[in-house]
Amino acid sequence: MTKNTDISNQKTATLAGGCFWCIEGAFSQVQGVHSAISGYMGGHSENPSYEEICTGKSGHAEVVQISFNPEIIRYQEILEIFFTLHDPTQLNRQGNDIGSQYRSAVFYHDKSQQETTNKIMETMRDANMFDQNIVTQVCAATAFYSGENYHQDYFNNNPENQYCQAVVSPKLAKFRKTFVNKLK
Repeated sequence: MTKNTDISNQKTATLAGGCFWCIEGAFSQVQGVHSAISGYMGGHSENPSYEEICTGKSGHAEVVQISFNPEIIRYQEILEIFFTLHDPTQLNRQGNDIGSQYRSAVFYHDKSQQETTNKIMETMRDANMFDQNIVTQVCAATAFYSGENYHQDYFNNNPENQYCQAVVSPKLAKFRKTFVNKLK
């Protein structure tokens, strides 16, 4: 979890794009982001554990809830970063991570976020940015459950982890190169 000291005028974005370690690791480095918290959303049970999420039976997705200052980074820019961090054409998976908990989803917090998300996805479709159809779900935000403490800031705390080395590190390197002007 990354925090900034300026919390005035904060907005919330909640995104699911595969394993939350990558999404959280990237957004924790973005200017204007106050916090990026790994957790769960979109399921039917209360207070799910990571073990429950991994079964796919709770219906939750691994998400990152981002608190950001829209005067520094706009919601549209948050989505642009999000859509480069994962493959929005993979249904219920990201690479070797398979299951509905790894689905691509944007959980909007107001009508403006819903409209912006739909517009960006329509623009990507019209531009044929991907070889396959975009399968990202656009859903109203529901209860957010923070992930266990060991999931927070996971990449920074576990850089030698094999998954981090093989999957997260290359994605974050590409992210830093692509969005160098957005980094803290």
